[in-house]
Amino acid sequence: MKEQKNLPVRRYRKRRKHRIRLRFLPHAVLIAGCLAIIISITGTLFDKENIPHEIVFNKRISSEAIPEIPVVETNDFQVDAEPSEVQTLDTDWYLTLVNRQHPLPENYMDESISLVDVPGGEKVDARIYEPLMEMLNDAEELGPIVVSGYRTPEKQQSLYDDKINQYKKQGYSESEAIELAQQWVAEPGTSEHQLGLAVDINGATYDIYIWLQENSYKYGFIFRYPGNKTHITNVAEEVWHYRYVGKEAAAEIYERGVCLEEYLENPQSLSTDDQSTQGQDFQGTDSQ
Repeated sequence: MKEQKNLPVRRYRKRRKHRIRLRFLPHAVLIAGCLAIIISITGTLFDKENIPHEIVFNKRISSEAIPEIPVVETNDFQVDAEPSEVQTLDTDWYLTLVNRQHPLPENYMDESISLVDVPGGEKVDARIYEPLMEMLNDAEELGPIVVSGYRTPEKQQSLYDDKINQYKKQGYSESEAIELAQQWVAEPGTSEHQLGLAVDINGATYDIYIWLQENSYKYGFIFRYPGNKTHITNVAEEVWHYRYVGKEAAAEIYERGVCLEEYLENPQSLSTDDQSTQGQDFQGTDSQ
């Protein structure tokens, strides 16, 4: 009987607790909602301010296919460089400057170039034949051979187009392919090879390039595109490319450690630039 008397009291207490819970439920829901909003806002701000930029950037590009760049790109190349005032010394045919800012003179082809064959099947301007052969003969133990000499406009155009197509096949756009190609092959009309005064020389060993850098000036030739002059020549280092400029100019260019552009700006000035160090190990045949 005692247990039955206590039953209504238990039911009363249970109902009272239920009513209290129902009374505070809306307040709890409201508080939880406010906390959720506050956490959401502060969490978003925290994320934006504290996630490293590198992580966000990597997530953005992780799904993109990035083509491998076969050419080392630096800020040294001045593709849009303005033509500089250069002392061309018109009386000296062997100092004719040809580059992106100074195309082949319009009247240069008015008189046909007298070409002669050199061992290997290439041709050069007849006026540089003797010093060239003397240089090659003195380096005979290193097996030097001219792999590229005078080029016709058609030949230069073909090499230029081929290089552009190589980069386009690797996934580069037309403009990107042209910019990269011009670091290695000159646009027709801007190549020293069209003068007949430039040669690409390979050898039996890499020592040929070291020998040429140290001795070519004695024969009137210069290491035309040193790596430390890329910001001036706009051409990647080409250890195989040599240009005839005459013995006097070649000796001064070598001693001062300047490039042809610098020499022509002021033939009498002194320079503190160091000689270029040994270049990359390429066996080039399609250079500027």
